Amino acid sequence: MQPIAKILAEELGKREEHVQNVIDLLDEGNTVPFIARYRKEMHGTMDDQTIRTLADRLQYLRNLEARRVEVKNSIEGQGKLTPELALSIDRAATLAEVEDLYRPYKQKRRTRATVAKEKGLEPLAELLYAQDPACPVPLTAAAKYVDPEKGVETAEQALAGASDIVAEMISDNAEVRKHLRALFVQCADIVSSAAKKDPEDTVYRNYYAFRSPVCRVQGHQVLAFNRGEREEVLKVGVDMNREAALNVVGRYVVKRPRCNSTEFVTAAMEDAYDRLIFPSVEREVRAMLTDSANEGAIGQFALNLKPLLMQPPVKGFVTMGLDPGYRMGCKVAVVDGTGKVLDTTVVYPTYGERQKQECIKKLSELIKKDKVKHIAIGNGTASRETEQMTVELIASLGHGCGVSYMIVNEAGASVYSASPLAAKEFPEFDVNLRSAVSIARRLQDPLAELVKIDPKSIGVGQYQHDMPEKRLSEALDGVVEDCVNAVGVDVNTASAPLLARVAGLNAGVANNIVKYREENGSFTARRQILKVPKLGEKAFEQCAGFLRVPESKNVLDNTAVHPESYAAAEKLLELCGYTEDDVKAGRLSELRTRMKAIGEKRLTEACNAGMPTLNDVATELMKPGRDPRDELPAPVLRTDVLEIKDLKPGMELKGTVRNVIDFGAFVDIGVHQDGLVHISRISDRFIRHPSEVLSVGDVVTVWVLDVDEKKNRISLTMKKPKN
Repeated sequence: MQPIAKILAEELGKREEHVQNVIDLLDEGNTVPFIARYRKEMHGTMDDQTIRTLADRLQYLRNLEARRVEVKNSIEGQGKLTPELALSIDRAATLAEVEDLYRPYKQKRRTRATVAKEKGLEPLAELLYAQDPACPVPLTAAAKYVDPEKGVETAEQALAGASDIVAEMISDNAEVRKHLRALFVQCADIVSSAAKKDPEDTVYRNYYAFRSPVCRVQGHQVLAFNRGEREEVLKVGVDMNREAALNVVGRYVVKRPRCNSTEFVTAAMEDAYDRLIFPSVEREVRAMLTDSANEGAIGQFALNLKPLLMQPPVKGFVTMGLDPGYRMGCKVAVVDGTGKVLDTTVVYPTYGERQKQECIKKLSELIKKDKVKHIAIGNGTASRETEQMTVELIASLGHGCGVSYMIVNEAGASVYSASPLAAKEFPEFDVNLRSAVSIARRLQDPLAELVKIDPKSIGVGQYQHDMPEKRLSEALDGVVEDCVNAVGVDVNTASAPLLARVAGLNAGVANNIVKYREENGSFTARRQILKVPKLGEKAFEQCAGFLRVPESKNVLDNTAVHPESYAAAEKLLELCGYTEDDVKAGRLSELRTRMKAIGEKRLTEACNAGMPTLNDVATELMKPGRDPRDELPAPVLRTDVLEIKDLKPGMELKGTVRNVIDFGAFVDIGVHQDGLVHISRISDRFIRHPSEVLSVGDVVTVWVLDVDEKKNRISLTMKKPKN
């Protein structure tokens, strides 16, 4: 067996010593963000996603090794472990292969073969299965096993029992299963059909007569027909050429030249395939497709979640949040530039023209009173009518009022507003008003607000409710953790949910930090964080670099420079002829040039740090307190509105990508209904997946292809039409 580090290095295309270092760091209890950011010299600058992939595969390989040991111990306990079998188990590369080898030795439930063995027919089965040239005619051999006391009345009954035993022996053959599984993956088709004779027109209509090679079926198709099957709308199965499959089985079962028992073994083989092997392998193939589709969907969800969380904040402006609704009205909350609630109210713009004008008057007064700059509108029920009212509202304020609006994805806002966290944060507000506050804050700082919500409720994927919950949570929590730590957190203003996502911290310690600053005032230095109850040296090591303390006298406390590298940062400044005042005044524009002139060897020796660390330190010194999100394109803020009836084929529009899925992307073009850009319309070059070109939050130029007002569908293209 190869060492795990060697296997991972080959799989990831990384150096073995770097992989081993990551394994050691993980085993020591270090977090992925800390390893990725502050141990670059040890792992060759792997990014956080690569390290998470490594950690996942490490767990799988360790589970595989543990299962190998369990299986060998179990077989050895039965006195049946041979050196050859032990070697085969050690060489098995997957859990499926280990289970195949273990299958003949597993404790089985009572089967037809078990019953036959109880009747003493196992020696007959072994004699016939051996296919020795000297083997007698099966019926003659079976006559010796007739025993009415054991329930074997005739030679034919003895043969039937022996056939059941041979069928199970063939089914338990690891080589047979391994090669059949590979054949199914290469040559079988996955098929689905309508469960009823005259099916209704449902979302599953594309799968009423569906067929695809197993090796080509798309993940979103697998998830769709799986759900259709659960809802009893579809029937799904695997179609495999029986003769081709039997030929594969025969290569491992039927011996040449033919003998008296060949026909018997061939019949038992066909029974084994039809009754035992095919249903089992079919289940395995379906499970393999589902696992692969789940992993793909979870990966896409994670891919979509990251840019959504990393959307540029619209900081420092008074913002009005509108949570649209019909019966309960439109909930309104105004928050200041720090997210503090200034005013709340409820208006009824959908009740009639008079109520709409009253709403405009009331909101105009609030805008003028609180000096509102931006309006955030939730994209749920009644969003379209609320957006139209907002456009009239902005027009009534007059040209040059400087007020603009943006449609905000409100997914999960209702979940948050009804949560204990929201009740604790806003005990004085009604549940509905809390969601309006959340919508306003989502425009100001999407990351800080979205961390309060279960990532599964944010809704930027496919079939997320069908995913394995534990695996989905692990993947999405990893994305949230990476985003929070990439941005950094102001320890004096961050909420407990945001602090809990910082590497090395948990919910309990995060609450202790909030409680400590409420009782003792703002933190004025990073080291002061160590005074927080239950925050020890190890936790400080992991979290310190990701926490910002703007109030500190030491400028490094407001950067991503880790305290362990402060001495290196100070030495770097000294070597390059700068002071801390230069850092505060932003006078380090020539820092990179001076570093290059000094040379890598002298820098690393003098600063006692590697170049990856020094390069990161230089980046932070040049822009202390920087927010990486500010370098991304700003969100699209609007002052007018289009309706679906205004759209015409060929019309050019700017839009924001709201969701990226296997077959395309949905783009918000300001008409309440997102338009679909099919994968074939995204790029002039061939792409395997839309995520190769697009991410959630991207601002793109699109052209209208087709509009179906009745079905509320908009088809878009990113390929510029030829005039």
